[in-house]
Amino acid sequence: MAQMSTQSGAPLRILFVDDEEAIRLTLPPILVAEGFSVVAVATVPEALAKIASEPFDVLIADLNVGQAGDGFTVVSAMRRTQPNCVNLILTGYPAFESALEAIRQQVDEYIVKPTDIAKLLQSIEKLRQRKPHQPLIPKRIACILREHVDEIIALASEKMKANEDLKILRLSDSERVDHLPRLIEQMAKALESHEVPVELVSGAAEHGGLRRKQKYTAPQLVEDTRALDEAIYQTVQKNLLSVDVSHLIADLGVVNSTLEVHLKESLKAFTSKAA
Repeated sequence: MAQMSTQSGAPLRILFVDDEEAIRLTLPPILVAEGFSVVAVATVPEALAKIASEPFDVLIADLNVGQAGDGFTVVSAMRRTQPNCVNLILTGYPAFESALEAIRQQVDEYIVKPTDIAKLLQSIEKLRQRKPHQPLIPKRIACILREHVDEIIALASEKMKANEDLKILRLSDSERVDHLPRLIEQMAKALESHEVPVELVSGAAEHGGLRRKQKYTAPQLVEDTRALDEAIYQTVQKNLLSVDVSHLIADLGVVNSTLEVHLKESLKAFTSKAA
């Protein structure tokens, strides 16, 4: 990868904050070898002093510097003092609570331990090309569903084919998920209107009849819905940094109730066809 530098040609300056000596002795030298100028510190007070006195292009801070969540203190200070600096949090897989805090602090990206150097460099390069930092505009779940519909469908399909009860059905990928684009759009409409769309009920009835023809059992129909439910929740969790958390719980409640209505109407049609 070509050396990244500022417009003046000077190497990008990185402030690296981690209380683990082994990491401070290994990762910064690798970054220096890649052409960066790196200042490594072990404590929050040291980091705050550097932020107040020196300019930086990138901050890489461990999530827990001494105390749990101390990394956010460093990010907050950097955001206020040097708003164009790229802020990366170094951590294990982000928990729900830390992801919510990252929304408030506007962390640019998580770097998951153990650190993949190539991915770290790609993240820095990508984020350096971004426009100057703008206030985060949080998104409602309806927007997340529409923006990631293909990802949700692909994930649900994988889960259906991995499920012990569903993988025995001889169906093509399209036959398993053909109904999902329409259902996800109807769910988004329910989130926006706070009412279950009429077409969702009629679509669920049609879906239940089709599943009967495809030799599903009632328990398999339930597993079908579970796969979609898990795919939606995983996609929401993956995009927590952009979610409007003030409406998160209520929106997830609508997602649950919409899936319940769809499953109920599908089962009614399914059992009616059976009778």
